[in-house]
Amino acid sequence: MPDTATESLSSSELGQFKEFGDRAGRVGVNFAVCDEEGRVVLLCEQSGFSTDKSVVSNAARRLLKWFRDSDDRRAAKCGVKSFSEGRFVGTILEQGCGGKQMPGSIWAAIIDLGDETNSRDHRSVMLGEMLSLFAEKHEAQRRSAEQMDMISNELAKTYEELVLLYKISTNMGIVEPDANFLQMACDSLTDIVEVEGIAVLQEKMIDEEKRFVLVAGSGLIDINEEMTVTFYNRLLEAMSNGREALLDSEVDSPFKYEWASNIRNMIAVPLCGKDKIRAGAAGERTRQAGQDGTVTCRGPNVGNLIGMMVAINRIDKQDFDSTDVKLFNSVASECAVFVENNRLFSELKELFIGSLKALTRSIDAKDRYTRGHSERVAFISKWLAERLGQQEGLDEEQVHKIYLAGLLHDIGKVGIDEAVLCKKGELTEQEQSRLRMHPSIGANILSGIKQMREIIPGVLCHHERMDGTGYPDELTGDEIPLVGKIVGLADCFDAMTSERVYRRVLTVEEAVAEIGRRLGTQFDEKVGRVFVDSDVYHLWDIMQEGLSKTYGAEDFSDYGATAVGALIR
Repeated sequence: MPDTATESLSSSELGQFKEFGDRAGRVGVNFAVCDEEGRVVLLCEQSGFSTDKSVVSNAARRLLKWFRDSDDRRAAKCGVKSFSEGRFVGTILEQGCGGKQMPGSIWAAIIDLGDETNSRDHRSVMLGEMLSLFAEKHEAQRRSAEQMDMISNELAKTYEELVLLYKISTNMGIVEPDANFLQMACDSLTDIVEVEGIAVLQEKMIDEEKRFVLVAGSGLIDINEEMTVTFYNRLLEAMSNGREALLDSEVDSPFKYEWASNIRNMIAVPLCGKDKIRAGAAGERTRQAGQDGTVTCRGPNVGNLIGMMVAINRIDKQDFDSTDVKLFNSVASECAVFVENNRLFSELKELFIGSLKALTRSIDAKDRYTRGHSERVAFISKWLAERLGQQEGLDEEQVHKIYLAGLLHDIGKVGIDEAVLCKKGELTEQEQSRLRMHPSIGANILSGIKQMREIIPGVLCHHERMDGTGYPDELTGDEIPLVGKIVGLADCFDAMTSERVYRRVLTVEEAVAEIGRRLGTQFDEKVGRVFVDSDVYHLWDIMQEGLSKTYGAEDFSDYGATAVGALIR
């Protein structure tokens, strides 16, 4: 049996060495592994004779000294050496990544052929080859482990970089509108640079056309559409000539350009996206502006100009200088990063909520009776949460999460057989049991997304009842989370007022009365009372007219993306 003192061995290395020790025992020899001090950490004795640890240690120390004295350690590693008149054959192994010793430590692997000298030379050669192959295999596995460790470290490093970028974005207040951050940038600049006026113009889509619009400013500065066109053209010309900013004044020479009479000196710097404008030959870029102020950029290397920062009339000195150029460019760069991040963040939120809605619609579409059910439940949940929040102090972020829980409450039905979901007749007990698994399936699907941890209770508990007869966990009273109570009531109201194969549609009056009768048994008294006492008919009118029609298609679509933002604050 192996005799081990294996604190320095990883589980994989220990298994590897024991496996070799078993093979060595089958050919009548013992196998030992010693650390870099010559101490025995593993001894496999399955050959029928005993090995003296002190003797093995001495042999290991001789082998380790031979290795350290070698001129070419790379060649010596995995090489086989014989000791004590051929009784021992050994080789050097480098520690794998999983061990607890410091990287670069070496071990001695020793085979003990025993006391008999008959045929020892022949067996020494044979077992030396066997040990050499084992050492090569160990080295290959060690290198593979090192590569895996390197890849793991690279992934960890990349993850840390992403976390850092996320933290920076969070500190920049990425969930706030662009104008708030840009106004803060203007105000901060005017605290240290005395100017009459400063403004930020940002590229916006207006009537399906790109325009530069004044979004932030401070002091006295008049930027109309004509002036915007002028700044834009002249800034592009400056950039095409290799300059970082547009500067003009009449301090040392007359103005290069003609400006409004109130401008004594000025600076304009670009807010560039990822494809920063590169310097090129003069005249490579042109800008055409129509009477409506729309912008068309032509020519190579236009880049991604997403805005401009303009300031006029230094107060404490005659003109803007190179120090101002660096400062304004630094601030403009931060503004550009914020705008680009915010734009990307908005696009990702829209993509995510679009994916969620597409998923829920695909589930609803399995049954013609439940089409649109998930979005209606989400809206009813939001409606109820907003009114309950006036009593319970629910904040806007909690309302967003309740909305998402309503949207995703039936996601677990993706794991239910369509024959069960769409069955027209009464479900068997087995089919009912299968259908009742959908809350648990949905919770399991979302459990891999840590940002969904506050959404999951609504998905898992929307079929629980106050009297403990619900599913999947038969929770009672306050054991049921608030989000589960809200989504559960919203789910039932929509089911009652929608066409179903197994019963007739209830009127709004009938549905409200039914909910009232079930307060305290199926529904939470407080949650249900808030719903019953609310203007349910107005809610019903909104749902009948269509949510997008009532709220405006753009506003209602934007709400889903806003709600998703609550998951990562």
